[in-house]
Amino acid sequence: MAQGTKEDYQRSAELRRQIENKVYKQRIRATWFADERRFWYRNDLAGGRREYVLVDAARGERKPAFDAERVAASLGKAIGKPLDATRLPVDRIEAGPEEGSLLLNASGKWWVLDLRTWEVAETNRADGAATALAAGATPRPSRRTGEETSITFVNRTRVEVVTWWMTEDGERRRYAAIHPGERYEQHTFAGHVWLVTDGAGKIFGVFEATAGGGEAVIEEKGPTRGTPAARPRSNRVRGPESPDGRWRALIKDHNVVVRNQQTGEEVGLSRDGRAEDGYTERFYWSPDSRRLVCMRTRPGEGRKVYLVESSPKDQLQPKLHSFDYDKPGDRITVSKPRLFDVEGRREIPIKDELFENPWSISDLRWQADSKHFTFLFNQRGHQVLRVVEVDAGDGACRSIVEETSKTFIDYSGKFFCRHLEESGEILWMSERDGWNHLYLYDAGSGRVKNQVTQGPWVVREVDLVDEKARQVWFRAGGIRPEQDPYYVHYCRVNFDGSGLVILTEGDGTHSVEFSPRREYFIDTWSRVDLPPVHELRRSSDGRLVCRLEEADWSELLGTGWRAPERFVSKGRDGQTDIYGVIIRPSNFDASRKWPVIEEIYAGPQGSFTPKGFGLQSRQHAIAELGFVVVQMDGMGTSHRSKAFHDVCWKNLGDAGFPDRILWIKAAAAKYPYLDLERVGIYGGSAGGQSAMRALLAHGDFYKVAVADCGCHDNRMDKIWWNEQWMGWPVGSHYAEQSNVTCAHQLQGKLLLIVGELDRNVDPASTMQVVNALIKADKDFDLLVVPGGGHGIAESPYGSRRRMDFFVRHLLGVEPPRR
Repeated sequence: MAQGTKEDYQRSAELRRQIENKVYKQRIRATWFADERRFWYRNDLAGGRREYVLVDAARGERKPAFDAERVAASLGKAIGKPLDATRLPVDRIEAGPEEGSLLLNASGKWWVLDLRTWEVAETNRADGAATALAAGATPRPSRRTGEETSITFVNRTRVEVVTWWMTEDGERRRYAAIHPGERYEQHTFAGHVWLVTDGAGKIFGVFEATAGGGEAVIEEKGPTRGTPAARPRSNRVRGPESPDGRWRALIKDHNVVVRNQQTGEEVGLSRDGRAEDGYTERFYWSPDSRRLVCMRTRPGEGRKVYLVESSPKDQLQPKLHSFDYDKPGDRITVSKPRLFDVEGRREIPIKDELFENPWSISDLRWQADSKHFTFLFNQRGHQVLRVVEVDAGDGACRSIVEETSKTFIDYSGKFFCRHLEESGEILWMSERDGWNHLYLYDAGSGRVKNQVTQGPWVVREVDLVDEKARQVWFRAGGIRPEQDPYYVHYCRVNFDGSGLVILTEGDGTHSVEFSPRREYFIDTWSRVDLPPVHELRRSSDGRLVCRLEEADWSELLGTGWRAPERFVSKGRDGQTDIYGVIIRPSNFDASRKWPVIEEIYAGPQGSFTPKGFGLQSRQHAIAELGFVVVQMDGMGTSHRSKAFHDVCWKNLGDAGFPDRILWIKAAAAKYPYLDLERVGIYGGSAGGQSAMRALLAHGDFYKVAVADCGCHDNRMDKIWWNEQWMGWPVGSHYAEQSNVTCAHQLQGKLLLIVGELDRNVDPASTMQVVNALIKADKDFDLLVVPGGGHGIAESPYGSRRRMDFFVRHLLGVEPPRR
């Protein structure tokens, strides 16, 4: 049987359309009644059918919200047209005005349903219908690609509407036409932006997909401005005006001046500010208005990256673009606090031994008694992180919290610091015992009172700090040792470390939605090989109240789609488990030989193998051409132990390859149909760097690579990401692990892809690799996409070229002509 045929390409191209909207009951969007004891939700089923469920949490009862046949008869009579009981136009349910009644929102109106007689009566209530995603009016590019999700478009207009995906470059890509009155569920990713128009181009709304999914309700009146989410409040006092209103701080000629608000008199507090080292408008007043902290800032070198847009849409001649972009080793902007006595009209000197070489100084806050202020100091190189306290009387400094590491402190992914003002304590996150955990400090003495969480597992995220109950609600990984350590579970613990409760249970990764007062929560969990399960649980102890739903994926499986297989093998040390997935095509035949393609992203900021249920449509589309696709997280990535993570330190060139190769070999030992003589690899950004690195350092194993928008030399990429893992100052290890300096070691077939307008990774990084390959007289392929941005390999053309490259060089056949 052939592979890489025209039929394979056709099946691959049609895959997304074939598998979309084939899984039902994936999400529950619960609406709680005012009594916070009951809630309802709607299940959208195959063929546009609906069912409505009412849950009494206190009793643990789940039942139909109403008799759909009787409601269809009564509501149809009231509306004046027959209604299908399985397709009722009910968008919202609330508690009725009397016991034994419900309020239904249907066809744009509110109705009172009598549960004894099943009669409905129109009410004059006029608030909105179904809860929906906010509809904007201005199209904008998609700027983020988060987790897989969906948008359900609901067409309430009288015309056919068209949905368009807004690409990263702001282009419109047509997807679906939706008839009046119809609903359509669109697979997408959190952060992707969708535009809805009529056939003539009139805009009905712009919607951004969210991780939890949502409805995009399309109304005749067009878009309305959505209400932005409230921004979290900060207890830091910052601003030019003193708390008592007497003074206003300002900057004049790079120095600090305060103006008396009543007399207009201006008093200079500093005299040493200069253009190259002056004061900035970051003012922090003490609560008693007697002291002022201002930041003195020395600008960095201000590196700019320049891009040439070869083919602009609005003119013939090219355009030159520039933007600020610091790179590793650059002289950065440095700000330090200076303290002033306003009444005494003098500066109170602060010695900076505890914050001498900052990457950043942030979170400056005064104590309520105005005697001290604190700030967070992150030393450049990210090996020292401390909370510094300054005495407002004499400027003396001391360290309250001191975090150090011989490798790196993951400030960008594992930082948590909560000042508990009333109790004089600090909650702090640290990997000091080898695992990411929480510690409780006495803010006065700087002493650790106790470790809040501990064990061979990690705190993934803090959700809530309840100071009154002295409890922390958090997410954990690896806390259930019998499960995959990357699965997220929800937990609660007391400040003193007692009373740990693991609230979630199922063998999968979890997300939860709490009732308004957090007495109950809906737990949704899944795996790559198990669609979502929804359970109602009690927040007090996590015990199951009742099972709500299990997603129905029978239609999806009927298309031939195969769920990924979870696979685990030992890493380079022979002891540590490496977790990954194996994705097979729909026409898989174990009697045939299958080349292997690995998708790689080894960025130390996270872990990347899918854990929850999803379609993995990109990987499946590649597999359909005649491959088995694999993905795993090797050492050096996050969410495991500190030792596991530390492998990346000054060592991004490692990319976990010793673990990845062993993992693939272990899979082939179990499944001999995996052809290890034909192994390919692809990735983008840091994954692009790693994909090329595979052919430079492991060309005896990997034979073909496609590297998209790679940061091929860590000296060429953004400063914060690279100094976080590769360290500062820039040492010889940067050059030793560069794809540029190692280009002469290339083995195998390489395709480089880059967008000329990539603002995330300087595209010159790819061109420097090209230059080195040419000098080394190496053969390779290059695709430069005019106007393309970061991740251009995921565009239709880039994706097709990537597929063709693997078909040509792993399958040994010429891709079919279109």
